[in-house]
Amino acid sequence: MYHFLRITGCPTATAALLLLPALAAFTLQAQSTKPFLTFSSPEDAGFSDTGLEHIDKIFNEYIADEKLPGTVVLIVRSNKIVYHDDIFRIASQTKAITSLAAMMLSEEGKFLLDDPVSKYIPELEDQRILKTFHPEDFSFTTEPAKRQVTIRHLLTHSSGIDYPVIGSNDFKAIYARAGIPSGIGNIGSVIAEKIKAPGKLPLRHNPGERWTYGLNSDVLGYLAEIWSGMSFDDFLTTRIFAPPPGNEGHSLLSSGNQI
Repeated sequence: MYHFLRITGCPTATAALLLLPALAAFTLQAQSTKPFLTFSSPEDAGFSDTGLEHIDKIFNEYIADEKLPGTVVLIVRSNKIVYHDDIFRIASQTKAITSLAAMMLSEEGKFLLDDPVSKYIPELEDQRILKTFHPEDFSFTTEPAKRQVTIRHLLTHSSGIDYPVIGSNDFKAIYARAGIPSGIGNIGSVIAEKIKAPGKLPLRHNPGERWTYGLNSDVLGYLAEIWSGMSFDDFLTTRIFAPPPGNEGHSLLSSGNQI
């Protein structure tokens, strides 16, 4: 559910004016226990369903004519959402959702924060730290890690696991050679198969020593599968997205919404 009407490409002053009513609405909502915005059919809110259908046509023409690079439209009347056109890839915002899934399972006693990850994924035991990397032939040397990676390290991005594609230069090369995906655009991949692979590769630094943006949440997603006995997609759908008001979130788009 999205509460803002935002037109990409509009002047800053106009954007600010558009946001003011929305900010006021959120302030009022924070002071009330009742939902501030609810969904409604156009007719119930005094709109013409046929008339609203012209919105897509108009804005698509604006985009085709390069008057606007893109649009997101939301229409609200009397606290009722009557029109919205808003499918987004939220990319790394899924990390917060994955952490929520993990903490839900923590509350159910499935694990302790300081459990070593290898307790649940044996392939990630006895990991080593990258010492030197030689880009000319992709070879590297390692040394033993001072401690094991724990669930807490994953949640705080301090495990030493790096990122493919957008990580450090050394690890972009190491992960690419090992065929480890970035986590975006890998429809058809099985998380259980991909997450075990980094166990054969070094960490960027000792667990807990510093922060590194990496595949920590991807590992947490696989752990959620182990702890819950469900696929991660099914867990998110049934435990987080399905109950109102989050019923518009999905791990993967339906075929009709894919481009």
